[in-house]
This record gives sequence, structure tokens and C-alpha cells, in this order.
Amino acid sequence: MASTMASSMTGGSHGRAQVDPLAGLRTPTDPPWDVYLTGTVFLDIIFTGLDSAPVRGTESWARGMGSSPGGVANMATALARLGLRTSLAAAFGDDHYGDYCWDALEQGEGIDLSPSRRVPGWHSPVTVSMAYEGERTMVSHGHEPPPEAVLVQEGAPDCPPRARAAVASLVPGKRAPWIAQAASKGTRIFADVGWDDTGAWDLAGLADLEHCEAFLPNAAEAMRYTGTECPREAAHALTAYVPVAVVTLGAEGAYAVDGRTGETAVVPAIAVEALDPTGAGDVFVAGFVAGTLADWPLADRLAFAGLTAALSVQEFGGSLSAPGWSEIGAWWRKVQSLQAQDPEALRRYAFLADLVPEEAARPWPLRRAVPTIGFRRPA
Repeated sequence: MASTMASSMTGGSHGRAQVDPLAGLRTPTDPPWDVYLTGTVFLDIIFTGLDSAPVRGTESWARGMGSSPGGVANMATALARLGLRTSLAAAFGDDHYGDYCWDALEQGEGIDLSPSRRVPGWHSPVTVSMAYEGERTMVSHGHEPPPEAVLVQEGAPDCPPRARAAVASLVPGKRAPWIAQAASKGTRIFADVGWDDTGAWDLAGLADLEHCEAFLPNAAEAMRYTGTECPREAAHALTAYVPVAVVTLGAEGAYAVDGRTGETAVVPAIAVEALDPTGAGDVFVAGFVAGTLADWPLADRLAFAGLTAALSVQEFGGSLSAPGWSEIGAWWRKVQSLQAQDPEALRRYAFLADLVPEEAARPWPLRRAVPTIGFRRPA
């Protein structure tokens, strides 16, 4: 295992130490990108520290707020912060919001935006998210995207670049041609899915599932799609359609099945004080993708995905809450130092010992970003 988990240290975004989890596997003939993805970038404005949901006819004050790129940017940032070379195809408005999101992703996170496009005259979509009582309420606004924006976000007209993996969000009843194109080049497809507003819950309607290596729905989605009453039973049923099924169980953790080998894994959730759950599902998928590309055992991949998601909900914002290796390392050192720590729990994450950067311990949890628009840069 040590040879496949070798890591190298490079300068990460914002000066963070960066681990390359694929360092021991890279060869000169590799694709230029580890992960490719496409979709819509939103500007997210997040309010936190609300004691309750807003009440009609009153004004509520939030104790915290921030702004960050959202939508598909949540996944792209999470992947990049885990050391994966990430390429994103998205349309960006030519307003200030679009400029901010572009700079935050390209300059701040080192994400390749060469497949992305600026669309003149198009206003950036915006989502306002209010976090309270461990949940969130969102209000979004956007203008109908022009044809050129639609083409970029659907992976056309250019073919997707060569990549080790791609992350796709499946839409019931609709194919995304780029998924089949990417799979035909050897790209490993990881997919999630949103709530089926049609109420059909028909797996046959997820036509691109046939191109996927892994499918990662939540428990409610998995049970509805398979007609089962148990998340674990649903995971096993899904392996008739996709090699690896991962079902997230919320506060109970996650369960995974590899239908090719019969291997299963279950990992309980890490108990944390959640500030904002925005983007946690994307971070979970990113952690699982990273572990899979690094060729880790299924249980390690699942544990790592759960850990990264748990670390993310302790910060506000979708993309900027995603942890990097410095934060993962700080957590690992912290839990080892606690008195009466459960030995079994420590063994579950022992694979991190060969990965996390050797840094002096810092306070944890760490503030990972100040996601604010409006500060003027020094002249």
C-alpha cells in the first residue's frame, strides 16, 4: 500500500501545503487531467448563525455571512484541494460576480478553466443560502442562459479532454452526450443524482448510468430508485446497474458495495458541530473519487469521503469550506492526541499517516477562507 499512497508536497492555493495522492501512480503517458467536470457556476451568498428560519414580516440578522463560487464550483474546488488536477467546463457571466468566480477558481484554486467560456451580457446565477438548525434554505435567481452558455455547460461543442475520471450529475430522462464520449476514452465516470421531481424514480431513465463506474445517491434516492426499504439492500440492488454503489446515510455515515468483487464497507459518520451543510455532498464525492484514483481499499475510500465531508460542514460556504490536506492533517493529529480515543476509530483512519503533511500542529478546526466580495486590493 505504501507505494500507491506516496505523496509529494507542492505549494497549494493560498499558500496551503498540497499533497498529491496520485504521485506514486503517475506516468508520462497519463491524461493531462485527473478529473473533468462541467455544469453551472453560481455565486453563492451564505448567511449563517440564524437562530431560526426567517419569519414573514420581520427582519432577521445573521451572525455570519460569506460569498463563494457555488454550483459545480463546489465539486471542482473540493477535488482541487485534495491535490487532483481538475478541469472545469462552465459558462461565466461577464459581470463582477462572474469575474470573482473565475478568479477564485483559476487563480485561487488552480483549476483549469480552458474549456470554460465568458458569455457577454449574461448575468451570473446567484443563490442565497440560509443555514440554521443544521439545515439550509436556498433562494436562487438566474436568467435563461444563451445558446453558447448551454453548449459549454452540456460539454459541447468541444469533446471533453482526456482525464482519469469525470464527475457527472445524472438527470432523469436526459442523456449528456459528453459522458459517453468521455467513457469511450477510458475516463472513469462517477455520478450522483438529484431529487426526481417527476416522481418516476425509474433507473432506466438514468440512461448514462451504463457508462458509470460508481453511483453515489443518498439513502432516500437509492431506496426510491430500487424500490427497497433498506439503504444497504438498495446499495446491493444498484450493483446490477453500476459496478460500485455508495449510499450516504446522513448522520449514520455511508455504505458501499463493489459488485465486481463483492466487497462491502460501512463507515459511521464523524460527530461534528455543523455550521453549514452547503456542498457537503460534493465534498463527499470528491473524497471518494480521490481515494478511488489513488487505488485505496473501499473502506479507506469511504472513510476518507466521510471525513472530508465532516470537515466541510464546520465552515460556511459550499466551495470554500472544502478541506485541504493541511486541514486533514490537523484533524488527524488532533484526534490522536485526545485522551481515551477509541482505538478502532483510530485504526479506521490509520491510512492517513502516510499521507498528511508533516507540519507543526495548528489550532483545529481551522478557518479555511474569508469568502467575501468587496475588499479593495492594495494599489
